[in-house]
Amino acid sequence: MSFLIKGGTVVSPTGPTPADVLVDGEKIVALFAPGTGPAEIETIDATGKFVIPGGIDAHTHMQMPFGGTEASDTFATGTRAAAFGGTTTIVDFAIQRLGEVVQDGLAAWHAKTAGNCHIDYGFHMILGGVDDESLKAMDQLVADEGITSFKLFMAYPGVFYSDDGQILRAMQKARDNGAMIMMHAENGPAIDVLVKQALERGETDPYYHGVTRPQELEAEATSRAIWLASVAADCPLYIVHLSASKALEQVAAARDAGRNVFAETCPQYLYLTLEDQLGAPGFEGAKWVCSTPLRSKHESHRADLWRGLRTNDLAVVSTDHCPFCMKDQKEMGVGDFSKIPNGIGGVEHRVDLLYQGVVDGKLSLGRWVETIATTPARMFGMYPRKGVIAPGSDADIVLYDPAGRTRIGVETHHMNMDYSAWEGWEIAGKVDTVISRGAVIVQGDEYKGRAGHGRYVPRGLSEYLV
Repeated sequence: MSFLIKGGTVVSPTGPTPADVLVDGEKIVALFAPGTGPAEIETIDATGKFVIPGGIDAHTHMQMPFGGTEASDTFATGTRAAAFGGTTTIVDFAIQRLGEVVQDGLAAWHAKTAGNCHIDYGFHMILGGVDDESLKAMDQLVADEGITSFKLFMAYPGVFYSDDGQILRAMQKARDNGAMIMMHAENGPAIDVLVKQALERGETDPYYHGVTRPQELEAEATSRAIWLASVAADCPLYIVHLSASKALEQVAAARDAGRNVFAETCPQYLYLTLEDQLGAPGFEGAKWVCSTPLRSKHESHRADLWRGLRTNDLAVVSTDHCPFCMKDQKEMGVGDFSKIPNGIGGVEHRVDLLYQGVVDGKLSLGRWVETIATTPARMFGMYPRKGVIAPGSDADIVLYDPAGRTRIGVETHHMNMDYSAWEGWEIAGKVDTVISRGAVIVQGDEYKGRAGHGRYVPRGLSEYLV
C-alpha cells in the first residue's frame, strides 16, 4: 500500500521543514517539497501538524517480576498504550538472574513477546550474575541475537547487585565486543543501611523512600561507574534514569573529557518532586515510588536536568516504565516503604510530556525529536531503520497536532494501572495519527492496530562510540 502524507511540517533533529512524505509498504521512499509529490495516490492530510519519527522508548519493563509481584502491563497492554502515545518502538529488558543461563533468560522474554506486541521491540539484557559463562554469553548475544547493551546494577543487593569486580569484568568484555554497559547507579549497600535506620526510627511512609536514597549515593555510584569504565579502556557507559544534579555533574565532566559516557533521564524527574508527590498525605506517595527517586523541589535538580537535555549531557529521555497498581501491589508496602514495588507507569505520556517542554521554551522542536526518537535509535543500533523520516527508513511516523490538547488521567489512559502518576495534567499538544511500518495504528482516539503487528528488532552497535 502506498500513500502520501501531505501538507505537514517534518521535524528532524535539525529542525522543522515543510515536506510531503511518500510511504510504500513498510518504508518511507521519498520526501517532496510541498505539493510536488505524486498525484492520484491515497493521501493523509497533515495540514497544521508536525510529522515526526515514531518515538523510541529505550527503557521499559513490561511484565517484569519485582518485589514479590510483576509489573502490571503485559507486552500486549503496554505496547498498545505506547502506540496511543506516539511511541512505535520500545527496548525492554530481558533478565538473567543469579545462577541462570543468560540465553534462557532471553528465551523467556522472547516467549512473553511472541504474538503480543502492537509495536516493534528490542531487548537489552540484564546480567544478574557476572561470571565466566555470562561473559561468554555477552559475545554470543552481540554476534547472533542483535542484543548490544547489557544492564548492571550497583543497587539491590541480593537481587541484581554486581560488585565492582564483576562490573569491571563485564565492562572489559563490552569494550572487546563493542557493546554498551547500562548502569543503575546507586550505592545499594549504603542505601540499605539508611533504609534500616529509617524503619527503626518508625519512618515508614513513602516519603522516606526518597530520603533514604540521597543524591550523594547516586552521584557516588555514577562517578564510580565512570572510573571503572575508564579502567576498562573507556568502555561505553550509559547511565539510566539519572535524577540528580550531582550525578549529572559527574556525567558532564566525563563527557567534557571526551569519554564514552552517556545518560538518560525520565519525565518524572523533569516534573515531579519529593515533596509534592512522594510526600503526598498518607500512603498516596506510594504512587510515585521509583528508583532513582524523585528529588527535592527546593534544589536545582529539575532545572539542571532540562539544561542537561539542551547541552546533550543528557542524551535521551526514556520512561523506565514499570507500572504497578495501588491495589494489591503498591499496598504491599503499607507500613514499610521498603516493600513498595518500585516503578511508575509512563510509556503512554513521554512524547507529550517532552513536547510540553517545547511549549514551555525548555527544548527546541529539533531537540524534542532528537531525545524521543533519533538519539535512542542511534544510541542503541537501530538507525537509520528507526528514528528518522528519510527514504529507506521504516515508515514509523507520528502526526502531532500542536493545536490539540491532551488531558492525562486514569479514566483515559490505556496502561494497565488503577491510577495515573500524571492525573489531571494537561498538555498543549496531541498525538493525532500513529503509523507503524506503514500501517495506521492510531487515528484520533481510535485504535486500529493489533497484537502481533510488532516485530523483534535485532540491533547493531551504538553509533556514538569512539
